[in-house]
Amino acid sequence: MVLPVLKLGTLALKTLSKPVAAKLKQQAAIHPRFRQFIISMAQANHRITTRMQRRIYSHATDAEIRPLNEEKAVQDAVDLIGEIFIFTVGGAAVIFEVQRSANKEAKKEEIRIQELEELRQRDESLAREVELLRQKLEELEQLAKSRGLSGCWVRKST
Repeated sequence: MVLPVLKLGTLALKTLSKPVAAKLKQQAAIHPRFRQFIISMAQANHRITTRMQRRIYSHATDAEIRPLNEEKAVQDAVDLIGEIFIFTVGGAAVIFEVQRSANKEAKKEEIRIQELEELRQRDESLAREVELLRQKLEELEQLAKSRGLSGCWVRKST
């Protein structure tokens, strides 16, 4: 019962993160200080990706990279922020799910170890009981021999 509810909760969290990311993007574009920060972040991202693309496609890497216009930079930055937020929520959900699964497996392993220990103890107990019965049988054979009843208690050696 817990597993379906937990999976449903994770799915709901991922779904809810998209509108939250959209609201975050909207607010990020309006706030003046944050707007300036994300513009510089977008420009840096633009320079890095442009250099990477030029290296990949063997183009000149020393050519000047023209900066993005302000609106394009803001749009790229808020898109990046939204994607990072959604990715972070999804990643956190995956990490939570993996941890939960690992804990569940650890509990199962602990139960298996406990069951093996109980079986080992039971095996030792049965071995002691068999040894006790063997000793009692030898005593009975000794008693029977001493009373001359050796023919009744003939045991085949194993």
